[in-house]
Amino acid sequence: MRLRYGDPMSTQTPSTSPVILAIDVGGTHVKFRTSAADEERRFDSGATLTAAQMCAQVASQTADWTYDRVSVGYPGPVLHGRPVHEPQNLAAGWVGFDFATPLARPVKLINDAAMQALGSYNGGKMLFLGLGTGLGSALIVDGIVEPMELAHLPYRKRTYEDYVGLRGLERLGKKKWRKHVEQVVGLLSAALEPDEVVLGGGNAKLITAPPDHVRLGDNANAFIGGFRLWDDDMNARAHTVK
Repeated sequence: MRLRYGDPMSTQTPSTSPVILAIDVGGTHVKFRTSAADEERRFDSGATLTAAQMCAQVASQTADWTYDRVSVGYPGPVLHGRPVHEPQNLAAGWVGFDFATPLARPVKLINDAAMQALGSYNGGKMLFLGLGTGLGSALIVDGIVEPMELAHLPYRKRTYEDYVGLRGLERLGKKKWRKHVEQVVGLLSAALEPDEVVLGGGNAKLITAPPDHVRLGDNANAFIGGFRLWDDDMNARAHTVK
């Protein structure tokens, strides 16, 4: 996904631009807001949430909002704008689902970590790690976004996600969890050699002293990334869902 834009941290679109609804689907909550206002709304997600339920709740809760297009950050791999695997922390039924019909707008889907990475990007080579229910990951090199699936690769006796995701935090406690986050950041930085690492996701706020070349992201950057998906100057790999 090659990006071309002026103000990399802009949160609003010009008044003449289409209004975008950005939806950030997580394992704990679904959060959404438009490019025309700062109000954020949300509802609980979890292991029983289907794609149809998500769309129905978003449509209901945004009935009083006006928007033209929709971006969805999906917690799993996305290929050609469509989910290719069911999410780990939600119910089944996302692969092959027609999002555009129940949302009644053109829709673009992108991996949720890639969407937040896109909203966090300031240039160069950036590694994004989303510390949430699981572990999201994406790499951006000179404006080209490459979503990655690092969460389930082996680490120690389990996987990266088992140590730095929510399960690891609950099992290990904050002190040990922070140590593993630092170690994982070091390992992945050595392998991928980014200019900087951005830690996002709901649990990034628990990192009190980020290492050098690491900065804390803001969950609101997921919305910025969703708005940027529809930038007319982008050559996006995320395609409109038919």
